Amino acid sequence: MIEWIEILEILAVIMASMAVVLAFGVLVQFARRLLPTRPKQVKTVQVKENREKIKEEKTPMSKEAKEGVTFNDIFMFMIAVPLVLLWVGFAGFVIHTGLNNSQVLENIEAYTTLIAILGGPALLIIKDALDVWKQEQAEKTAFYKVKAQSVIDYNDAVLKQAQDIESKAQEQEHKMESKK
Repeated sequence: MIEWIEILEILAVIMASMAVVLAFGVLVQFARRLLPTRPKQVKTVQVKENREKIKEEKTPMSKEAKEGVTFNDIFMFMIAVPLVLLWVGFAGFVIHTGLNNSQVLENIEAYTTLIAILGGPALLIIKDALDVWKQEQAEKTAFYKVKAQSVIDYNDAVLKQAQDIESKAQEQEHKMESKK
């Protein structure tokens, strides 16, 4: 039977190898962005003409649409998310194992130190994610306030216009009656 220390060692090796793979992936993506790409040369004239027609028909895209996946997106999904999940998982594993095994409680200082080391960056990531969420909620609230105010202004304008039309109609009626 595999002991819990061996499980932790295996987990550490797996996470370290994942970190190496992720770091390599980030470096490759970063290098792709830095190095210019050369377009392939077209050998036939007809294909070249067709590509030119297609390029003319396309509408220019905004910078956001061209950008696609950013470095921050890659960072969040390859580094930040696994770090937070590892931190929560390891803390839960230590708590569960500590309740069932008294040997874990004897070495609890080492485990809490490891949880604290992982928890520092994880808590910063969680805080930043919550700040982004708060900002999005504030933008939504501001948008709905502006939208509600524009509806109120529109309703006031429609009401004022209806009143103006009615008053002009009454003035016209009075002028027509006074001429008789």
